[in-house]
Amino acid sequence: PNAYHVAGCPWSKHKVADVAMRFAVPFIFAWLLTGVLCPTQLSADQPFVVVLGIAQDAGYPQAGCNRDCCQPARNDPTQRRLPVCLAIVDPQSRQRWLIECTPNFPDQLQRLDELFPVEASSPGLDGILLTHAHIGHYTGLVHLGREVMGAADVPVYVMPRMKQFLSENGPWDQLVSLKNISLQTLESGRPRQLNPRLSVTPLTVPHRDEYSETVAFKIQGPNRSVLFLPDIDKWTRWETRIEKVIEQVHVAYLDATFFDGEELPGRDISLIPHPFVVESIARFRTLPDDQRSKIRFIHLNHTNPALRPDSRATAQVREAGMRIAQPLEKVLL
Repeated sequence: PNAYHVAGCPWSKHKVADVAMRFAVPFIFAWLLTGVLCPTQLSADQPFVVVLGIAQDAGYPQAGCNRDCCQPARNDPTQRRLPVCLAIVDPQSRQRWLIECTPNFPDQLQRLDELFPVEASSPGLDGILLTHAHIGHYTGLVHLGREVMGAADVPVYVMPRMKQFLSENGPWDQLVSLKNISLQTLESGRPRQLNPRLSVTPLTVPHRDEYSETVAFKIQGPNRSVLFLPDIDKWTRWETRIEKVIEQVHVAYLDATFFDGEELPGRDISLIPHPFVVESIARFRTLPDDQRSKIRFIHLNHTNPALRPDSRATAQVREAGMRIAQPLEKVLL
């Protein structure tokens, strides 16, 4: 047609084009100017985090599970998901760190090597940061021992109780005595500098602390920050308001272990408390759009239907303005 109706009034093609250009040109110019004045936003050496796993400690599918929830991943290897893990990478200094050392450490280290290889002795890590002493978060450390890599003094950043646990219990104490790892003590709420451009701040959160305390990590780069909080009992049990922490970062990876309370028939789910995704959706629904869009759910149990991208659960998360973390997704820092 030769005319378009805008706000109920017929406009010619030329009029529409003229108005579009009046709006588009300043926008394009501002975008280009931002790239000139803020080159770090476009720099190839900008630090980043990359997701190396999104599942709960045991991965997906889970050992011994013959239920319908795990069959898609058993039948299709592309749907399998590794336990929760992040890598921090600084291309400028050629440094790499892992947050968590999962039972699938060999696979995750290989993925990191493929994504960002470095010329360094195995494992080529400048440190490993641990949130707590549940099996999916630290047991991969065994691969650093003399039976496998025989690594030398890999820094492992831990809270005080976690340090004591690793130092006084086998086989972890052998990693310490043989100097495969070097335990570095963290303090809750106190930033720890990884290098001149990167720091991490542990934040103590309530969880089932049988062997160690539990922390989240706030990762701070030169331009942006990321929250990594894979495990917590319930949002209401934390003395810090989670909304306040979300407000302070650019991306928030949050505990999504269970979608709701109906996933584990025959087990008392109150003994393994986590914020249900439906609870988080309800709690965060009133946040502004720009705050809800920061939220990326992670640490999904094998029973969680949101692991399947075509599920109604995934659609509910998306409709609420949030999303499910994806393997190998990157966030610039």
